[in-house]
Amino acid sequence: MLAKYTIAGVAGSALLATVAFAQSPTTPSESTKMAPAPATASDMSSSYQGTWRASKLVGLSVYNDSNESLGSINDLLTDKSGDIKAVVIGVGGFLGVGEHLVAVPLDKVKFVTEPVAYTGAANAPAGARPGATTTTGAATAPASKPNPWYPDHAVFNATKDQLKAMSEFKYSTN
Repeated sequence: MLAKYTIAGVAGSALLATVAFAQSPTTPSESTKMAPAPATASDMSSSYQGTWRASKLVGLSVYNDSNESLGSINDLLTDKSGDIKAVVIGVGGFLGVGEHLVAVPLDKVKFVTEPVAYTGAANAPAGARPGATTTTGAATAPASKPNPWYPDHAVFNATKDQLKAMSEFKYSTN
């Protein structure tokens, strides 16, 4: 019985070895032609300077020109080449319930790197960012340094009522 297992093991190893030996070896010149040159850290960091992370744009607060909160960015719509064509803004609702989704062209949305400036402590919303500039009388608190990988907020020139009156955006299932 032990002889059968030993013969089966040797035969299996021989079959696997023949497959390994049957592969054609590559010459060093072929392998150097196929491998691209590795990118250096300086190449990678400089080529993406001034770009923003799309993952950080989703959830970004949207304000109007009067610094009134309109909602937040729920999604980015791209074409098949990856260019962003529209921004989906969620208006109203609470924790996503009752939210009205509106798609607006990307060129109509302005991204701002500096925090929202509130005039007076009474006008600042309850959830105001800790580093946001607040003006009370003549004193102005310094703003925090902008993040180079994403903007602080977006600005869209409309009121909350105007956005709610726009036709609702619905994701197509086709």
